Amino acid sequence: MRCPFCESMRTRVLDSRPFNDGKQIRRRRECEQCNKRFTSFEIIEQKPIIVVKKDGGREEFDRHKLIRGLLRAGEKRSVPIEVWENLVDAIEREIQNEMISEIPSKEVGDRVLKKIKNIDEVAYIRFASVYREFENTAAFMDELKELLK
Repeated sequence: MRCPFCESMRTRVLDSRPFNDGKQIRRRRECEQCNKRFTSFEIIEQKPIIVVKKDGGREEFDRHKLIRGLLRAGEKRSVPIEVWENLVDAIEREIQNEMISEIPSKEVGDRVLKKIKNIDEVAYIRFASVYREFENTAAFMDELKELLK
């Protein structure tokens, strides 16, 4: 690490601590040349996840957009926001761990539905009705029957 004061490359770490819920490391450093101290932060560099939309368009995975959709689906239900945030964290982590750089929006939706089914059935149906774009009540009823199995 280069010293911000004298530009020397000879620095040593005095202290390291987890930061931001363990997603970063905060390090106190000291320059061996000028003896000044400074702080650096270390984070894991992650490649962005690109979602391929139904129309072929591509956009970066937006966790906030997905959480908003889940909040809408779970509106007036007793599901805490932390549950939805954890669900989105799990999906994002799965995709990152699979080293997938591009993923179809359908697959993201399927992953959400698989997880939401065990959390709240009403939210599941609401999310499915928007995500699957039911054409008529028969398609909606088919989904309900599948849920009840």
